[in-house]
Amino acid sequence: MARYTGPVCRLCRREGEKLFLKGDRCYTDKCAIERRSYPPGQHGQGRQKESEYGLHLREKQKLRRIYGVLERQFRRYYDRASRQSGITGENLLRLLELRLDNIVYRMGFASSRAQARQLVMHGHFAVNGQKTDIPSFEVKVGDVITVRENSRDMQLVRANIEAAEGRTFPEWLDANLEQMEGRILAVPTREQMDISIQEHLIVEFYSR
Repeated sequence: MARYTGPVCRLCRREGEKLFLKGDRCYTDKCAIERRSYPPGQHGQGRQKESEYGLHLREKQKLRRIYGVLERQFRRYYDRASRQSGITGENLLRLLELRLDNIVYRMGFASSRAQARQLVMHGHFAVNGQKTDIPSFEVKVGDVITVRENSRDMQLVRANIEAAEGRTFPEWLDANLEQMEGRILAVPTREQMDISIQEHLIVEFYSR
């Protein structure tokens, strides 16, 4: 399965803001954006003049990198979103939010989406009692996501759960950290998806 294996802090610097790709590190002074808030490369500190195309491209790249999706898969998500009824940009965000690896991250079982992806691929989670090791698996309303019995004593999972105690979860999710399970209560609305993306720029990028 293809995935980005380079330095992720470089991606945050390229987009000029925190994408929270490294979990707890993003909240410390070690965060790359805190130390070097300019794009990587020898011309990173030079004068940046962004074209209209560049603005659209950067927004698309930012969303793609937040969810850890490569270009071909992202384009398939966009094509699906454009065929659905409703607003294409919101449909796209909704499809990405309902990925299993994102749900695992949102419920506090992983410190980042990249870590959630790895945990899912290693078979530590079940959907409706069925082992599911596909990070892009699309969950639906009513689905129950649980940490599998053999994985409940994992130090990493327990540390993530302890760190997530007291956290406010999205309204469309019900996370029971003590029982190590969660349920999808509803399809998220745009207001419930706390992600700083101007999705209309992505639609314009693919519509040009």
